[in-house]
Amino acid sequence: MSSSIKSAGVITCKAAVAWGPGQPLVLEEVEVDPPKVSEIRVKVACTSLCRSDLTQWQSQAQPDLFPRIFGHEASGIVESVGEGVTEFKEGDHVLTVFIGECQSCKHCTSGKSNMCQKLGLERRGVMHSDQKTRFRVKGTPVYHYCAVSSFSEYTVVHSGCAVKISPSVRMDRACLLSCGVAAGIGAAWNVADISKGSTVVIFGLGTVGLSVAQAAKSRGASRIIGVDINPEKYEKGKAFGVTEYINPDECTEPIQQVIRQITDGGADYSFECVGDTSIVSTALQSCCDGWGMTVTLGVPKTNPVVSTHYAFLLMGRTLKGSLFGGWKPKSELPSLVDKYVKGEIQLDELVTHDITMQIKQVMPVSNLDFEVIAAFHSGLSSAKIFEIMYENTASELPVD
Repeated sequence: MSSSIKSAGVITCKAAVAWGPGQPLVLEEVEVDPPKVSEIRVKVACTSLCRSDLTQWQSQAQPDLFPRIFGHEASGIVESVGEGVTEFKEGDHVLTVFIGECQSCKHCTSGKSNMCQKLGLERRGVMHSDQKTRFRVKGTPVYHYCAVSSFSEYTVVHSGCAVKISPSVRMDRACLLSCGVAAGIGAAWNVADISKGSTVVIFGLGTVGLSVAQAAKSRGASRIIGVDINPEKYEKGKAFGVTEYINPDECTEPIQQVIRQITDGGADYSFECVGDTSIVSTALQSCCDGWGMTVTLGVPKTNPVVSTHYAFLLMGRTLKGSLFGGWKPKSELPSLVDKYVKGEIQLDELVTHDITMQIKQVMPVSNLDFEVIAAFHSGLSSAKIFEIMYENTASELPVD
């Protein structure tokens, strides 16, 4: 066993720790505190790599929030529960989620929002309840990421940021519903509410974009146009419903003009799934007047400001943001899990890498940095996103 139980319920285990922005992940022995009131401690089974993990890991915007453990798309098994937790028990299978649902605040009870006021997106690297961390390395506090931190063998999350799933569900696939897939499907179903026979344009055919595509297909969209500078994405996209493909690098005119020409004035819906605010404006310009809607899902790596001409909005186009696809995680995420079990949504086909890390000693993750993360970086230049899965036993660590 690579983890051990200490007195007072502290667990010592392995985790991939980032000691500074962009610095190599280092496999460290970390101490994980027991869960406090309304919290659960989870043994991470599988975690997937989201581009936002890389973006925040490299970002210089919050240099004080290091050392830090990243990762937020995960599945695992409840190891212990804190005081007041009645929903979970030891041995339950769960998904972690980066936004929670308290089910009692103004937003949770409104029926209009999934942005819980108590358990919303956590940006300060601490737990929601007491603004402290649950990780330490040799006495040094280690910050969390999105109140999940799944690049660790064990983690602590608020019970409102976990969703129970059946033990029969594959955890190495269900973890994709913790962020990317749910975000894409929900953007199409909940936020845009795509109508039958409509024309849809998707900028970026990574996991999120392909999830938008499969959701648009299920709603009966007549045309699903994928925009990506990697031509390999078209073949992948066909399996998810993409009917046409445009490579902006091969166009002699701006991509928005091309789209408007081939769609008789613009698409009914466009989705920005890259994480580039300049593409938000391009996507808005690709919509039709009157009812065209643009939904932005990507997290920008640089330049968070969206700029566009007011006339596009004046002429009836709509720009909407989407966080986690509008899903209320505890109330509604189980329905997506059920759809996966029934074969109604695709998850398996999205996975490009399955990787199991055998952890033998504390060391820099240099082999992983160059073999996998470098490939991810290379793909980012062409909007190519890998979903990288890690399964761990007691001697394995799920890392980036």
